[in-house]
Amino acid sequence: MGRNEIIAHWLKMAERDWLSVKLLFEGKQYVHTLFFLHLVIEKILKAHWVKDNEETNPPRTHDLDQLYSQTTLQLSAEQLDLIRVMNAWNLEGRYQDYKDKFYRDTTPAYTKNKIDQVDSLRLWLLSEMQNKK
Repeated sequence: MGRNEIIAHWLKMAERDWLSVKLLFEGKQYVHTLFFLHLVIEKILKAHWVKDNEETNPPRTHDLDQLYSQTTLQLSAEQLDLIRVMNAWNLEGRYQDYKDKFYRDTTPAYTKNKIDQVDSLRLWLLSEMQNKK
């Protein structure tokens, strides 16, 4: 696969995950909604990483801050704060007590607010991808 095909692959996977966000929220699966929001931004950042680096295989990390730091993107302070909050939504490898607290603290209102914030970031990241062409 060439660079453009790899970028398109990451963006297509992010779009699929965005559709899952909507279904998970409608199904009242709020923790998993947040997890998939993380995946959406992770995959878009990996597309940017591929665009901005000589390599075509982004780092095998789920750390959004690390991925961002290896791109040419210029996030606002608010956007950067959001991706740092989002890093906590990656549940893979978390201890059960953390997961239990996370489930208790994740409300419909909190989740809806975060969907709106992440959607703004998602759209901005996609527009930046278009600007890089």
